[in-house]
Amino acid sequence: MSTAHVVRRVAVFGGTHGNEMSGVYLVKRWLQNQEAITRSSFLTVPCIANPHAVERCRRYIDVDLNRQFTQEHFSMDFPPSTAPYEVHRAVELNKKFGAKGEAFDVIIDLHNTTSNMGNCLIIGSSMDSFTLQMVKYLVQRSGLVCPVFLTENTVPQLEMADSKRLGVHGISLELGAQPQGVLLADIYLRHERLVHTCLDFIHKFNQGEVFPPETLEVYRILHVVDYPRNNDNDLSAMVHPELQDKDWHPLKPGDPMFLTLDGETIKYEGDSTVYPAFINEAAYYEKGIAFWATQKETLNVTELQVKTN
Repeated sequence: MSTAHVVRRVAVFGGTHGNEMSGVYLVKRWLQNQEAITRSSFLTVPCIANPHAVERCRRYIDVDLNRQFTQEHFSMDFPPSTAPYEVHRAVELNKKFGAKGEAFDVIIDLHNTTSNMGNCLIIGSSMDSFTLQMVKYLVQRSGLVCPVFLTENTVPQLEMADSKRLGVHGISLELGAQPQGVLLADIYLRHERLVHTCLDFIHKFNQGEVFPPETLEVYRILHVVDYPRNNDNDLSAMVHPELQDKDWHPLKPGDPMFLTLDGETIKYEGDSTVYPAFINEAAYYEKGIAFWATQKETLNVTELQVKTN
């Protein structure tokens, strides 16, 4: 059996990326009236993570905020004035929500993707029993199909220095497909349902409910796949129509993967089946990512209850 300390403080972030609209507008609503996210056993704090980007309806001002939550930045009390705005903002958020501040117990970060990811739950560890049990609760109780994306990886260039690092436990709710700068009612409502289900789990945990051992299917990142490029580093091919919108579907050796601008098919030549995620995500063109290759795994989740002393 695993135990975890009672949860005292939960933060719900929207607008980590300023053009991902369902999280932005949910948090704006909760900042005006917090009754819906109030639970008697803990404090819930809504937060617009990147307010300048939200004001401009842009993903970020200088650099991607969701890659700035690093120990290097956290060690700065006052970043130099020449540092990007998002570095300053990451330090501010750490002072308020992270180890330098009140050390919030849970961070729930709301995101949208242009990829056909559905109701994706993103976690960073296969060893955090509290988060794994919360995710299992979401899968079972939300009434939504929720693939689980595990970003835990030993490859340094895939390290995700995202907002989940601020809390003792963290989860990102990544919903799509939704265009950047657009608010879609169905996704807004699904996001809202998932947040409420997270908060319900935390309240039950605080009240002493024991969560039994479970198994949890996850998609663990393996590597990223870039678009084919020419000598000028420009795209020479696009995602193949047979792969487009097929997030979480198996991609087998020999399956169509890209289509060149001249109409030739480029097939997947890997040694084993992978499960692509974030296929053709608009924000990832600048990062050199056509999709994430993942493998499907089943985790054993230990029994969980609140620590009583």
